[in-house]
Amino acid sequence: MSGRLADWTKGEAAVTYQTCNSCGHVQYFHCAFCAACGESDPREQRASGKGRVYATSLVCRAATPETRAHVPYNILLVDCAEGFRMMAHGDNGLAIGDSVVVSFKPFAGKLVPFFTKDT
Repeated sequence: MSGRLADWTKGEAAVTYQTCNSCGHVQYFHCAFCAACGESDPREQRASGKGRVYATSLVCRAATPETRAHVPYNILLVDCAEGFRMMAHGDNGLAIGDSVVVSFKPFAGKLVPFFTKDT
């Protein structure tokens, strides 16, 4: 795989995804091959940060001592404009079907994607 673009998993305020050069499949999890056709070295790109809420779950009980200060917090599944789905944090008032845009916030010592309503 060619050089990886820095994204939020590396502390950069960005979401990246991959597109297969052969079949066009879009995937969020970074792999050395296309999950659909097996072709090697899919192309990495930065996402626009826009999407639509597919599912939402308000977490009211801290899973760890580090997350206690954040309760309650919202976990979302977002269908991103580029064609992949990702899990992320978001405003507590978001509902299924809302148009959203990503920003990045610290959560339990790490930078994480955080979606808000797209106005």
